[in-house]
Amino acid sequence: MNKIAVVTGGAKGIGRAIVKAFERNGDRVAIIDLLDNPYFIGDIADEKTLIKFAEKVIKDFGQIDYLVNNACLSKGGIETCSYEDFNYVLRVGATAPFFLAKLFKDHFAPGASIINISSTRERMSQANTESYSAAKGAIGALTRALSISLAGKVRVNAIAPGWIDTFPYEFSEADYLQHPTHTVGRPEDIAELVLFLVSDKAKFLDGETIAVDGGMTKQMIYHGDFGWSFDPKKK
Repeated sequence: MNKIAVVTGGAKGIGRAIVKAFERNGDRVAIIDLLDNPYFIGDIADEKTLIKFAEKVIKDFGQIDYLVNNACLSKGGIETCSYEDFNYVLRVGATAPFFLAKLFKDHFAPGASIINISSTRERMSQANTESYSAAKGAIGALTRALSISLAGKVRVNAIAPGWIDTFPYEFSEADYLQHPTHTVGRPEDIAELVLFLVSDKAKFLDGETIAVDGGMTKQMIYHGDFGWSFDPKKK
């Protein structure tokens, strides 16, 4: 309790659930998001914005205990994504987490943690999703590298969510049953794991990426399985 947490993309979805979880735990939270929020509105793709944000956090709190790099977006892939758009996604999803770790490096409290929100798309994909998939692959590699560079000072772990219910529509029975757990994930499932990973209960976990996906990445599907068929004309 009474820790200082920084959360990027904390205004909605998974990020908002993480913010609420910290607040319920009695922690103070510094959010940065393009959307309206009570702390700092800004684009983390911009270096000057990151510097200004970090300076405000350090001035307001003196040190931080937790950094949660949640913000990311997609601008499509090889069919639709421009050079500029691809690099923008990487700046949000990979460069900003690196640079925030660098800006806060000398201001982490003892026992501090960085949690990077990755995705199961770092290890499996759909067509035309290269911008998002590349950013999530990068955050996994960054997690492992930072855990070594910050060894003894900050533990660094990542969470790779699968299908999380942040959508404004009703799910079908098949949406649920396709998962081995027969459920669709909730933002709170990710938030609760964040709380565990930053706690002393996880003090021997470092450099890991944990998939939270209802078992989907463990399930192998072939043509003819469960009524699914492959039509090469629709690929």
